[in-house]
Amino acid sequence: PSMRDFDIMSLPLTDPATYQLLCDANTTAVFQLESRGMKELLKKLRPNTFEDVVAVLALFRPGPLESGMVDDFVNRKHGRAKVDYFHPDLESTLKSTYGVIVYQEQVMLISQIIGGYSLGGADLLRRAMGKKKPEEMATHRELFESGATKKGYDPVVAVRLFDLMELFAGYGFNKSHSAAYALIAYQTAWLKRHHPAEFLAATLSSDMDDTTKVQIFWRDCLENGLTVLPPDVNASGFRFEPVADAYTAKGQPPRTIRYGMGAVKGTGQAAIEEILRARASGPFESLFDFCRRVDRHTVNRRSIEALINAG
Repeated sequence: PSMRDFDIMSLPLTDPATYQLLCDANTTAVFQLESRGMKELLKKLRPNTFEDVVAVLALFRPGPLESGMVDDFVNRKHGRAKVDYFHPDLESTLKSTYGVIVYQEQVMLISQIIGGYSLGGADLLRRAMGKKKPEEMATHRELFESGATKKGYDPVVAVRLFDLMELFAGYGFNKSHSAAYALIAYQTAWLKRHHPAEFLAATLSSDMDDTTKVQIFWRDCLENGLTVLPPDVNASGFRFEPVADAYTAKGQPPRTIRYGMGAVKGTGQAAIEEILRARASGPFESLFDFCRRVDRHTVNRRSIEALINAG
């Protein structure tokens, strides 16, 4: 895909290549999906819809992971466990999470559909669940069960639903919050899949003061088939930059990154800006030419040795 007239907010949320990247857990530098535990969950869950990405961010927390609901979610998604919506009227509310109550909004909708709660009443129930006050929950249980009976629902179903709502309320996550995070996660995954050199060059530049992170991202570049050229006083800028290569000539995104001099320990921004200023009149022909043309007070011996060793 071309970067011309690029609008990140108009990306289709159905790109198979992006979901394949997530299924492969190739998510180093992808927002919220970088940790080892998250990568393991992605491999098990194998997300193939945006709703799956929203859910994985809500599920990857201590409560859901320890409760077993994450394994239940994964098994239901892949057909290894039966999906149970409790009642046909709740299918639309619980379909995206395979019948597992994951979000606070689902608890609120169930209370409205089954328990006859108003929207305001549903929010009061959500707050009561968050506070975990037994007396308040006992009042809401009575309201929910009586409301369900008035609406003609089986009391046994009402009791079972409230028990589950009460159980999951401690783990319930706000879906709108998770969806906002999921959008950024998807966008960064799309960029990594379709424009890896641009994306990883920007990622490296954002953390180039952290040697450990630079090493992690550099290794990820190689694992993604990118070439990382060494720092070069005649070619590098301050930041990491994607550079034209054979792929670019064919109209495809570049797969080469030039190492930024700003990531070379012992230099500093002032020294690099002076090198770029001196280089504007033409490339340096030799080390002697370099030393003659730059301000030696700004580009000191330490900076020069650092660049020589790095190159």
